[in-house]
Amino acid sequence: MISLALLWHQHQPLYKDPAHPTPEGSYREPWVRLHALRDYYSMAALVAEHPGVHLTINLTPALLWQIEDYTERGATDQSLELTQTPVSSLGRDQREEILASFFDADWHNQIFPHPRYKELFEQRSNGRSFTEQDLRDLEMWFNLAWFGREFREGEVELVTGETASVQRFVGQGCGFSRDDIHAMIEEQYKIMRAVIPLHRTLQDREQIEVSTTPFYHPILPLLIDTDQATVDRPGTALPERFAFPEDAEAQVARAVEKYREWFGQAPQGMWPAEGAVSQSSIPLFADNDVSWIATDQGVLARSGRWGYEVDQPNVLCRPYRAEEDGSEVSVFFRDTVLSDAIGFHYHGFSDYGEAARDFVHRMKAHCARHDRDGQVHTVILDGENAWGAYREDARPFLHALYGELEGEAEIETVTFSEYLDGNPGRGIPPHPAAQQEKVYDLFTGSWIDEMGSATGVDLGTWIGESEENRAWELLRTVRETLNVERATPETHPDAFEALYRAEGSDWFWWFGEDQDSGNDAAFDDLFRMHLKNVYRGLELDPPSDLDRPIVPRDVIWTFTDPVDRVAPKNRLVVQTNCPGELTWRLGDEEPRTEALSPVGGVMAGVRRHHKILGPFEDVSGPLRFRFRCTHRDCDGEGLCCRMEEHTVHIER
Repeated sequence: MISLALLWHQHQPLYKDPAHPTPEGSYREPWVRLHALRDYYSMAALVAEHPGVHLTINLTPALLWQIEDYTERGATDQSLELTQTPVSSLGRDQREEILASFFDADWHNQIFPHPRYKELFEQRSNGRSFTEQDLRDLEMWFNLAWFGREFREGEVELVTGETASVQRFVGQGCGFSRDDIHAMIEEQYKIMRAVIPLHRTLQDREQIEVSTTPFYHPILPLLIDTDQATVDRPGTALPERFAFPEDAEAQVARAVEKYREWFGQAPQGMWPAEGAVSQSSIPLFADNDVSWIATDQGVLARSGRWGYEVDQPNVLCRPYRAEEDGSEVSVFFRDTVLSDAIGFHYHGFSDYGEAARDFVHRMKAHCARHDRDGQVHTVILDGENAWGAYREDARPFLHALYGELEGEAEIETVTFSEYLDGNPGRGIPPHPAAQQEKVYDLFTGSWIDEMGSATGVDLGTWIGESEENRAWELLRTVRETLNVERATPETHPDAFEALYRAEGSDWFWWFGEDQDSGNDAAFDDLFRMHLKNVYRGLELDPPSDLDRPIVPRDVIWTFTDPVDRVAPKNRLVVQTNCPGELTWRLGDEEPRTEALSPVGGVMAGVRRHHKILGPFEDVSGPLRFRFRCTHRDCDGEGLCCRMEEHTVHIER
């Protein structure tokens, strides 16, 4: 019998501005709210429909705290405030913001399937004006497109006893009133209020395990000591040392404490942020009674004196005991190939049943020549961003996958704690840490092999490039200021809360050239905002250095928010939601054709693609370009396929 330990990871960085004068509009981005409608409730509810499937869902404290902020403390995001404002009261800038940002959804899976939303998309892209009714319809459809399919197609009885549905609005299609919008928003709050209760119910039922992450999703080894980081990318260097293990301890301890409040028990396991672990991090987990952690097979491959042969199932498909200073914790290593198959590949299958069967076949084939008893395949990936690339919110794929696993006689799905502790009712024997092989010298690494680096996982995604290093230096200066002021978490809680928020991995992920969100400036602003709030918590004025951006300010061109001119010093980012090729030329130059680069993918399929052009210091003549879509579902008739020429003038 082969065990499968499947973990869906769900997380959002902290988008809240604590210095905002009111809870309303204090969130700069709407992604916590919108993903709650499509993913956070429904991913757990889908498992409940397949009682034979046991798995783990990792919910980060930063994510749950933000959901709770919406439902209990009156917080809203700026997009929600725009949606709730009467159209007749919107100013010009507010209208432009709606037109620029309310098409931020997957074109082929969230916009084009809905006739009215597609009509509005083309209306905006063709530069036609919007009436007040058009704007109300756009506000409604931007929200409706993010509801899970089950809420759009029927009524869902929530675990709280409430019923949620937007089926009548989807059927209505257009001509929405302000009352309709308010009624739709109430359905959102019903779903958000049910997220934590549903996970608690399923965990109490022992069908799922809810694991957690250090509170604000920091890279623990880098908080402990940046000098321990392995960075394989040529031309990179580490910044001046940042070493505050007490902050790493606080991030773990606070996550455990808050978990107890939400779920009525202590967490048994953690997915460290980005699977980032080190030998020195082991006591942090053990001292907080965390019995298991998980990371990537690439970490195991680089651990020990000679590394481990992770291509061998009897090496990879088992937990190991990690020890340090008398502390121990069980470590699972994810199967990268199987995890990436779900995150990056199966969405392209025309038959999701075939994709599910392929997954099962790969698992069984991997173990064909080895003793399967006691083996556990660990599959871990993003449990929200992946589904935007799947048709119908990935519901057909997930039902097919769970159905295959329920009916498979040679595979049993388990939670991580269930595998370790055993479950007599399901015939699962225990696999305690004392019986596990020790892993020697746990490598300091994460799940990701940084682009442009030597082969092998490391921490180079968050440190080593000039932008990343400047961020670490700013963070170190702020941290040392707390020491100079003799501040403690007890004497200055607001200052330390802002510090812990700034230590999150999300900001550092988007700095540098190795990752690109398509709008790195927004994450730069949020990071420096948290640093400024440390000074405010100390009743000090933030230094002017924190007003200076870390990343360049690019001009972004999209189909729904095109620009017609750019300054010579700026770069122009041509951004689409479809893969494709850009043919472009400057002035009388010969045209060039290049593929757009995928951006924004984190353990799952990407949502955007772009090409960066410029700066244009020594250029004469305008920039002209055409986009050719290569999305598998394009019919050649959509706006993205028309190959129309667009012109951007270089200001002089």
